[in-house]
Amino acid sequence: MHLSRKLAAASHRPLILSLLAAGPKYGFQLVHSIQILSDEALRLPNSKFYPLLHSLEHDRLVESFWKPSESGPDRKYYRLTGEGSKALATAQSEWKWMFSMLTQVWDGEVALS
Repeated sequence: MHLSRKLAAASHRPLILSLLAAGPKYGFQLVHSIQILSDEALRLPNSKFYPLLHSLEHDRLVESFWKPSESGPDRKYYRLTGEGSKALATAQSEWKWMFSMLTQVWDGEVALS
């Protein structure tokens, strides 16, 4: 599947917050998870991914910390903050509402005049 750039861009923030809700992850883990979940349809190059993470950090939705790695240099991990959890809950409500509305229209459940 090929997604429009606008739809992909709109989904990046809630997707990253959702992945971090399961627990702390380092950058490559997040990128790899997104690629697997999207069956390679969403590809975030480092030039877009890390500025997005830094933006989430600047907005205090995620925070970073360093952790020793068993196979190399220390890794920078990211985790959801309390504000991030609230932002994720809001995003989930908005996306579910939008999905529900579109499903009703596409399935012909709504008669529009």
